[in-house]
Amino acid sequence: MSFDLDALRRAVAAHGRVARVVVAEVAGSAPREVGAAMLVWPERGGTGQSGTIGGGALEFAAAREAFDQKGLTRHPLGPALGQCCGGAVTLLTEQFDAAALAALDDRDVVARGAGDMPLAVHRVLDRARARGEAPEPQLVQGWMIEPVAPPALHVWVWGAGHVGRALISTLAPLPGFKLTWVDTGAERFPAPPQDGVTILPTPAPASAMALAPKDAAHLILTYSHELDLSLCHAALRHGFGFCGLIGSETKKARFHNRLAALGHTPAQIDAICCPIGQKDLGKHPQAIAIGTASQLLSLQKTRNDKAWPMHSSASGA
Repeated sequence: MSFDLDALRRAVAAHGRVARVVVAEVAGSAPREVGAAMLVWPERGGTGQSGTIGGGALEFAAAREAFDQKGLTRHPLGPALGQCCGGAVTLLTEQFDAAALAALDDRDVVARGAGDMPLAVHRVLDRARARGEAPEPQLVQGWMIEPVAPPALHVWVWGAGHVGRALISTLAPLPGFKLTWVDTGAERFPAPPQDGVTILPTPAPASAMALAPKDAAHLILTYSHELDLSLCHAALRHGFGFCGLIGSETKKARFHNRLAALGHTPAQIDAICCPIGQKDLGKHPQAIAIGTASQLLSLQKTRNDKAWPMHSSASGA
């Protein structure tokens, strides 16, 4: 888990003042791990929320008190909250507005607590820097250490049919993805649109490939093999971080020949993953979506593991 600064920025931009509640420490059994976090903001008649620290009574109480609490609080889950988990959770609650958020700019690690930074915290940060890897979220002598999440992985989903819809519903709740959904007309998308998903209707989808970042992940699964081919051709010309194509081994072979005829080399064409997902999970749209999401999560982890120049931020609470 990591500090999702992009999500916090979006929430502050939309709501002005936002509380962030993160699991700082766990003793015994608990619903979520250290680093799991949620954002809470005031709404008419109550609060809005994104993310989760485990649901149930702990989350309900933390959300209700998010603007009354500040700093570390310890919660025995059984005796105090009646949850089946037998452990205890320490939460760190902080409030952010635009000014507080600005202090976190250009940081890869956020370490904060009361007073001067303890030597033990310095050691955690120095050890992570020496290894070139992000430190694990952890509470050290009253100081909370969290790596900042790298920029979101751009994922472009081409096609709003059954598999496209299953993919969007599977990927949208996951952190660290920025989703763009493309098809030939607005009527092909469900209403209302999924929160956080950019909808792009266009009669010529292949021409929209130029709008995607060069390192984006593309999932091509339209209603038309010809449209799929044009998108693969456009992706190969444009460049990509990952490109997946729905289909069979037969479709893969045919596309290989046709893309070669369009001037692409065998090595370039082989960079397109076809079929997407995990074949042993079956062909149900949701099964394809689950297998493909697993591929993207692995891609995201590999990408994030390589993205750690270390610049720590230290502040007093």
